[in-house]
Amino acid sequence: MARFTVKVHPRAKRSGFAGRFGEAYKLDLAAVAADGKANEECIRFIAEWAGVARSAVRIVTGAASRHKVIEIAGVTEAEWQRLWDARL
Repeated sequence: MARFTVKVHPRAKRSGFAGRFGEAYKLDLAAVAADGKANEECIRFIAEWAGVARSAVRIVTGAASRHKVIEIAGVTEAEWQRLWDARL
């Protein structure tokens, strides 16, 4: 199971990874940070990007914060790193 930290930037023009921020991945989200819309977009985008179902992605900590710990079931840490290296 892959687990990593993201620092989200809501209300961006489009959703996408924008590099690294220390140990965290920077993630622009095309959603507002109200009513859980940014969290929904975070899960949707990461699931699509990683090629897994939305149900495989969950926010472990930080649902009300810009710093979130994300977990993807069925993807190992090594697979996540390969995916990150290949896509960027």
